[in-house]
Amino acid sequence: MAKIERPGDAARFTYARIERPADLPAARARTIDVALLDMNAGYANVGHDAIVAIVRDATRELDADLARQNLEVRVLSYAVRDRLMVPSHAWGRHRLYLGTGGPGHLDPRRNTAQNGALQITENPAWEGPLWSLFDAVAADPQAALYGVCHTFGLLCRWSGAAEPALRGPEKGGAMSGVGSNVLTPEALVHPWFGRLAGAGTHPGVVPVLDSRYYDLLPVATLPANVTPIAFETAPSGDGPGDALTMLELARDPDGTPRLFGVNSHPEIGAPERVAALLANLLANGTMTADVHAQRSAILPTLRDDRREERLRVGRAVFSDLVRDRMSRLVRAA
Repeated sequence: MAKIERPGDAARFTYARIERPADLPAARARTIDVALLDMNAGYANVGHDAIVAIVRDATRELDADLARQNLEVRVLSYAVRDRLMVPSHAWGRHRLYLGTGGPGHLDPRRNTAQNGALQITENPAWEGPLWSLFDAVAADPQAALYGVCHTFGLLCRWSGAAEPALRGPEKGGAMSGVGSNVLTPEALVHPWFGRLAGAGTHPGVVPVLDSRYYDLLPVATLPANVTPIAFETAPSGDGPGDALTMLELARDPDGTPRLFGVNSHPEIGAPERVAALLANLLANGTMTADVHAQRSAILPTLRDDRREERLRVGRAVFSDLVRDRMSRLVRAA
């Protein structure tokens, strides 16, 4: 059976882990089911739990509205890559999808050997159903999908907007830590992302938490439905580089992004939250002591490197989008 949790600090929130068809709980008329697309391929990852926490926090904030309508929120975490559990939008039970980061190459057919987080071994059979899901969400104006890191790369490949390229020594290898993104002209006039213009020390340059082996290099002519929102900062530090780091693929009539991804980790919030999530992963045995120590090494950076600017950007490109979409779902219920 699926693992079900009901944290006491969010009475209208539940969580279920979906690793096989029998784990999927029955739909309930007064339950808003949020689909979490877990791309971690079985690896313990604080980003996954951070996204669950964001939905739980939003549920707490919406408690009065949920109580008024006798509604609950449930996160259904689908093990996409390791257990081939991909939800079908045809079921009609999900209107909000959230996608995590994860290890390995962004083309699962390239993941044929184990090499840390750079390359893994996996069955690529999940890709076709996932592409069908992306197609269905894009075609449904009532549905939304927000993705980070690995999910961003998959959105780039699905849409034809960009292709992955390993970061070589000329770029300093893998990115890790707080970096900078340059907002595009489209972002600066965007009804949602325009608020980020003054979020960094320099206008149009914003801090992000990076952790990636692969850049996403855009095609010469972007598809008509793709709006580039940000690029990496050039190695010189002057202007945008060649890697796409944020893109929008659909938006609501009021200008709110509906299908959007970032090649960073905005779900990783305040260091205090991250430390608590890491401690929980260690305590429940899903993370080893060595991995816990490795992941905890980022905490001083999260505390000291442009903390408030980074958190503001993270809210704008992920958690505020989640809260806004959940509020819409409650109003529409």
